[in-house]
Amino acid sequence: MSTMQRQPPFLDRRDAGRKLAQRLDRYAGRSDLLVLGLPRGGIPVAFEVAQALQAPLDLFLVRKLGLPGQEELAMGAIATGNVRVLNRDVVNVLGIPETIIDQVATHESRELDRRERVYRGDRPLPAIEGNVVILVDDGLATGSTMRAAVLALRQQRPARIVVAVPVAAPETCDAFRTEVDEIVCAITPAELYAVGLWYRDFEQTTDDEVRDLLAQAARRRPHRAA
Repeated sequence: MSTMQRQPPFLDRRDAGRKLAQRLDRYAGRSDLLVLGLPRGGIPVAFEVAQALQAPLDLFLVRKLGLPGQEELAMGAIATGNVRVLNRDVVNVLGIPETIIDQVATHESRELDRRERVYRGDRPLPAIEGNVVILVDDGLATGSTMRAAVLALRQQRPARIVVAVPVAAPETCDAFRTEVDEIVCAITPAELYAVGLWYRDFEQTTDDEVRDLLAQAARRRPHRAA
C-alpha cells in the first residue's frame, strides 16, 4: 500500500487524540487515573485523551542517556521526578565507565531541568505511585523514547502502565505487550514509513502550545474528593 494514495486517517494530533480516547473509554471517570503526555508532540494527543476520560493531564519528560558517538544506543534514561535508570545490559557488555555515564547524565539533566521550567513552571509534579498511568505520544516508530519513559516511570511505582498512541509500527506495538500492562495502538499500518505520514497536519508542536494545553487542562481538571 502506498501511504500517499489515500487521505491520512488523522487530521491533526488533537483529532488523533479524540479517536485514540475511544479505545480507552473503559478508563473514563476513574479516580486513580492520570494521563501523561510526552512533550512535545504527545501533549495535544494526551490533552484530548484526558478530556475524554475526565482525567488529570500532565507531562512526563524523559531524556535518553545515549552513548557518546552512538547516541541512539541508550545507556539508560533520566525523567521527571529525579528518576535515573540504567540499561545494565548495555553498560556491562560495553564496559561503559561510570564517569562517562555521569557526564552524559549531567548534560541531559540540564536540558531536562530547562524543559521542566519551560513547560511546568511552578506546578507541582504529579503523584504517580499507586495510580493508573496512561502514557501518550503521537506515534511509535522504533519506540526508543517511549521505552525509556516506561523504564523511568516504573521506578515511581504506578499501579498500572498503559501506553497509548494513535499510530505505531506493528512490530513496535507488539514488543510493548511484554513491557507494559497494556498497549493501545489505534492503527498499526504494515508499512509505517514515518509517523507524520498518518497525519494531514503534522506541524511541530511549539513550547507555547504545550504550556497552553497544560494550563487549559488544569483549569478544566475535574474535582476529586480526597
